[in-house]
Amino acid sequence: SKLFNVPLLNITTSFVAEEQALISKSKDDGEFEHQGKKVLPSVSTSLALAAGLGIAEAVVLSVGSGFLMNITGIPMDSSMRGPAEQFLTWRAFGAPPVVIALAAQGTFRGFKDTKTPLYAIGKYYSMPYVSSAGTLLNAILDVILIFPFGFGVGGAAVATVISEYLIAIILLWELNGKVELISPKIDWSKVSLYFKSGGLLIGRTIATLGTLTLATSLAARQGPIPMAGHQICVQIWLAVSLLTDALALSGQALLATNYSQANYQQARKVIYSVLKIGLATGFPLAVFLFIGFKALSGLFTTDAEVLQIAWSGTLFVAGSQPVNAVAFVLDGLYYGVSDYEYAA
Repeated sequence: SKLFNVPLLNITTSFVAEEQALISKSKDDGEFEHQGKKVLPSVSTSLALAAGLGIAEAVVLSVGSGFLMNITGIPMDSSMRGPAEQFLTWRAFGAPPVVIALAAQGTFRGFKDTKTPLYAIGKYYSMPYVSSAGTLLNAILDVILIFPFGFGVGGAAVATVISEYLIAIILLWELNGKVELISPKIDWSKVSLYFKSGGLLIGRTIATLGTLTLATSLAARQGPIPMAGHQICVQIWLAVSLLTDALALSGQALLATNYSQANYQQARKVIYSVLKIGLATGFPLAVFLFIGFKALSGLFTTDAEVLQIAWSGTLFVAGSQPVNAVAFVLDGLYYGVSDYEYAA
């Protein structure tokens, strides 16, 4: 599903930021409002595309779960086959809310509002300091469905799907207070730009996911223990790497705003500042992982064999963080100037 979700998120962020900047520069702001809400064709376009993509992903994942297991190299007689296929089938029902929520998050980021996606859900439960009630609900349901009810991997999938619908509903509710979700104006040029830019990023995402899928497939062919160790490395590497993604998204929105207004001097300041912070962030993350990798991997399992395999990847997981930080930041900057061709 990341094949389409990642491009949609990044493109929505840039398009909304650019459209916002152009509207603020316009003399007639009333032209872009309807019943007190902003009318942004880029928002309604991204949400419509998200709904269509989400439904398509759900169908493909639910129908083709067995085929996808074959691609990753998990044989029919493997102990991993049944749980993996069950998890993927249930998770397919969560594809529509995930894609729609990503489009909504891209819109908020385009507004340079990174707080609403972080805690908007929490305030409905009188918990303004909880980062995400959806994540909290997911964790609670995991404990209930996996252990007392004995649903295992399927229970984890159901818990995730329920939390994803909650997140999507609340984000859309918040967004509806600011923007017309169904715009009376249809900008078909935006639709073509989404497909053109998205096509470039999809090609890039295919290459990235192809590499990860190949690595996962090779690990799966080695058996459950090597596969488990590999997945611990992947999850820790990805979680820490995505910390710098927040910096990239901030830089993307700021750069898109200034660049679309031809404020090139300020745009350069954004570029230099974000690059410096990215470089300064990557090395401390590498040191943190090198020192704390054993403790972090111990949160996943107590199996000595699995942990031994996971620990063998410490140097790569930690050493790649400075490169990851710069790569994520550069991605955000290229997206900010809508240079998707070079980024791809």
